[in-house]
Amino acid sequence: MPSPELPRKHRGYNAALFAVVLGTALYGMSGPATDTLSNLTRYCSACWRNARLPIDAWPDATQEVFVRLLERMPADSWDDALRSEGEERKELLRAIDCVKKRVQRAKTAQALPEEGVADDSYRGELAQADVREQIARAANEVLSERQRQILRLWAEGHDVGDMAEKLNMTAARVSDEKYKAVRKLREHLGVV
Repeated sequence: MPSPELPRKHRGYNAALFAVVLGTALYGMSGPATDTLSNLTRYCSACWRNARLPIDAWPDATQEVFVRLLERMPADSWDDALRSEGEERKELLRAIDCVKKRVQRAKTAQALPEEGVADDSYRGELAQADVREQIARAANEVLSERQRQILRLWAEGHDVGDMAEKLNMTAARVSDEKYKAVRKLREHLGVV
């Protein structure tokens, strides 16, 4: 049986399809071709184990090595890649190393959030929560109950007229109390 070699115009997506077709065709066969695939699979598994890749990534990584080998050398020379120290062996080692590094980079990128590294938006939310807590603490220390109510309503988006109606006060008095409350908080927090 002649060795299939992937033409240059069928690289990329078609290479993966070709690898699946080749694997399916060889799966039901016995003999040297399937022995070579089994040996390559075992060799790749040993490499993945030594590189400490996640075991669930092994089948995809091995398939990617097969695709890379199909792109670079005929399938009948794969057996030589396991036996000799020639160009076939170098291609196999290059393919394994390339796939190993890609999987390790992907593993590292996913490991960062699991280690509790916060993204910038989360840090910003924490900083805002800290500022709100400081303001609330300061408000309890230096403001009257009426001034705290006015600032709470103001923070909720109410205008001076709404606040005056809710608190049974004149709009001028609400505005004056709001101004005094903000000034007290700024002085207390050292914000000018």
